[in-house]
Amino acid sequence: MILILLLFVFVLAAFLGFELISKVPSQLHTPLMSGSNAISGITIVGALIAAGRADGDTLALILGFCAVVLASINVVGGYLVTNRMLSMFQNKDKGGPS
Repeated sequence: MILILLLFVFVLAAFLGFELISKVPSQLHTPLMSGSNAISGITIVGALIAAGRADGDTLALILGFCAVVLASINVVGGYLVTNRMLSMFQNKDKGGPS
């Protein structure tokens, strides 16, 4: 029963996330990316706590490790995308913001 509830929450979150992201204007993507990077940083802390409290449970340790890796990839990728988007607004002659 709990698996069905977790699957329902996952599918609901996926649909809601898609709808929210598709409605965001392009001018707001960079600030939202910075905000999501902060949330992913909190996710890394939670994943580290979950992996650290595995107490010999191999499945919990593997899932915690995977959570740390995936959240780290999300943070690094978000910062790379944010940096690339902000570099599009720099003046190529002066090197500063236009």
